[in-house]
Amino acid sequence: MTLRLDHFIGGAHSAPADGGFLDSTNPATLETLYEFARGTVVDVDHAVEAARRTFESAAWRRTTPTQRGHLLRRFGDLIGQNADDLARFESEDNGKLLREMKGQLKGLPEYLYYYGGLADKVQGSQIPTNSPEVINFTQREALGVVGLITPWNSPMTLTISKLAPALAAGNTAVIKPSEYTSRTILRLAELAHEAGFPDGAVNVVTGLGAEAGQALVDSPKLAKISFTGSTGTGSAIAGAAASRFIGCTLELGGKSPNIVFDDANVSNAAMGVIAGIFAAGGQTCIAGSRVFVQRGVYDELLEKVTQRASSIIIGDPMDPKTELGPLAFESQLNKVADYVDIGVSEGGSIAYGGQRPEVDLPGYFFQPTVLTDTTNDMRICREEIFGPVAAIMPFDTEDEVLGLANDTDYGLAAGVWTSNLQRAMRMSQSIDAGTVWINMYRAMSPMSPRQGFKNSGVGIEHGIESMHEYTRLKSVWINTDEGAMADPFILGR
Repeated sequence: MTLRLDHFIGGAHSAPADGGFLDSTNPATLETLYEFARGTVVDVDHAVEAARRTFESAAWRRTTPTQRGHLLRRFGDLIGQNADDLARFESEDNGKLLREMKGQLKGLPEYLYYYGGLADKVQGSQIPTNSPEVINFTQREALGVVGLITPWNSPMTLTISKLAPALAAGNTAVIKPSEYTSRTILRLAELAHEAGFPDGAVNVVTGLGAEAGQALVDSPKLAKISFTGSTGTGSAIAGAAASRFIGCTLELGGKSPNIVFDDANVSNAAMGVIAGIFAAGGQTCIAGSRVFVQRGVYDELLEKVTQRASSIIIGDPMDPKTELGPLAFESQLNKVADYVDIGVSEGGSIAYGGQRPEVDLPGYFFQPTVLTDTTNDMRICREEIFGPVAAIMPFDTEDEVLGLANDTDYGLAAGVWTSNLQRAMRMSQSIDAGTVWINMYRAMSPMSPRQGFKNSGVGIEHGIESMHEYTRLKSVWINTDEGAMADPFILGR
């Protein structure tokens, strides 16, 4: 009998209001994994109301920041204790390598520990005034109910990076996970409840983006929306949030440059290129999909990358020897294949890959692909593919590559490979991206803030700065003078 998963609302499993369910498919085997609830406006309203009641309850308001920190640390402990199951669930859901997921699960509790430690360190400040009798200070307050809409490529990490600071700041949450990856997010909500968070603090409504996701975005009781996903959807969410004057944090698409200078360690740079575009099947917003290589080392770098790409082991993501699993779903596979065809039609050449490999499984596999003879104005270099496709292009000068790197609608991340410290600093200051890696790629930490520039988003995730994304600032003025009031028609200060 197929496993059936309900929503998680108000501290308990909740059947969908209209009884609808959807299938989740293993992208490697094409087998049905489970059925999950197809959320509707009714389900979302139920979840938002549960979160609102909890936020307004005396018990939650009496929970001190230090106590919230203890709950978050307990939540992190439980994630660690359930790491094997969580890793397996996510690998089955989206095709990521099991060994990669086990690595992620080792670090995921650290997000909860970090924000648990920050929970009682969100402070206001005292402001100088022009009167010794007047005291002015600021304080930060929780927003209320926040809506968290998370993607399918790294559902647990990207959900926790939103949920942890939201809870630490004293908010309650309704999560809408991707319809391709519901199981781990539902399990996270159960673990949050087991950790001691009250009924309604963490709620999950599953279903389709156009149905449950849209209903959450439209909910008039939300105080904030945080979304990770495509730039087009993010733009629509930003408009909806602006129309109600509520905040939104958006982590959106990318077309990140990975730049190799001729003084770089070419072997290391080649591995950085591989990590930037082929790890996780290229299904990451920070993928280094535009590779610019200084002409003096272009041939050497291209040879190293294509050789390594040709030896990548493609297959079952549960096998510890596998290095590249399937794409997450069929339409994503078709999209990647179409973009390769577009690249070739525009004049690009396939140095390696470009087709479906022979694998002993029927899933959505695609070869790691290297394109050459591409230029920065081609669609293949301007539009986000979200797959294992790299366009490798030569350049001559630092000024030239800086112009190419910044000639994009996106500004999420970038990589620079060089042994010249002065050049590294110049590039890191001049590249128009929220994250710049020097002689490394695809690193992150809960302590390091992430922000997208241009069409890659607004707001900050990770770091102490993200706590401010989930609070509002209040200024309090106190007059300690017990004497007669001054002229009421003169502005006080």
